[in-house]
This record gives sequence, C-alpha cells and structure tokens, in this order.
Amino acid sequence: MEPEEFDSDVLRQFVQAFKKGKLKPIVKSQPVPKNNKGPVKVVVGKTFDTIVMDPKNDVLIEFYAPWCGHCKQLEPVYTELGKKYKNEKNLVIAKMDATANDVTSDHYKVEGFPTIYFAQRDRKNNPIKFEGGDRDLEHLSKFIEEHATKLSRTKEEL
Repeated sequence: MEPEEFDSDVLRQFVQAFKKGKLKPIVKSQPVPKNNKGPVKVVVGKTFDTIVMDPKNDVLIEFYAPWCGHCKQLEPVYTELGKKYKNEKNLVIAKMDATANDVTSDHYKVEGFPTIYFAQRDRKNNPIKFEGGDRDLEHLSKFIEEHATKLSRTKEEL
C-alpha cells in the first residue's frame, strides 16, 4: 500500500480491495532493459513471468548478486555459454540480479549466489537446480544438454 494521503477511508478501501482479490502485488524490479538482444537475456522483476515462465522456451536462469565474487567469476563463462546456444530457438540463457528484483515464483528459491535453475518449457513450476558440478562451460553445457526439451543442433561428443 502506497497511499498519498492516509486516513481511515483509504485503509478501509485498501482492505476491501484486498479481500476481493483486486490488488496487484508490488513487484520490486529494475527498469525493463531497452535492448535485450545479447547472448544472455537480462530478467527483471517485471519480465520474470514473460521470459522465465514462457511455456515456449527452456530457460537457464542465473540469480546473482553484483557484489558476489563467485558471480563475477562466472560472468565470462556464462556469457560464453550464451554465445554457444544463441542460435537455439527454444532455449534462453538468462540472468537476474536477485538483490534488485523480486522472483515472482515460489518455485525458484534463491538462498545463495549464484543460484542456477533450468526451467523446462513444460515444467516451469518444477525447475531443476544446478548443483554439485563445476560452474564451467563444460559442466553447464552438459547440464543444458541433459535437461533441454529440444535442441536443434546435434549434441557434441564430450
């Protein structure tokens, strides 16, 4: 609730609207990027549903913090990963500053940085967390290859 003038009538109207389910939640979000054509798509609070939850695409999403040393180390690897898969029509490599944006789905728990999930296009509410592997190009690529629902190119031999 962000009233300009606060009194009992404003509060009463707010509570009534809440009870009727007519309120929209306030989502913490950075501005929507004007140009989002790079190999790694930038997701903000306002675009989480349209990019990550899009049922047409598989999405690998990294939740990061700008001050995190591990995230800074991952940045060039993650950009390289985005370049490797940039021609995949049904795969999006994305990242989100989880300190400046709300994650609008309870299925994506961010408890440390970086946190990486793979959201299959037909199972958005059951994302697969990247755990236990090195965060390098080889292991992240293998993770994508294992979980992608459809890749247009042939799988590389490891």
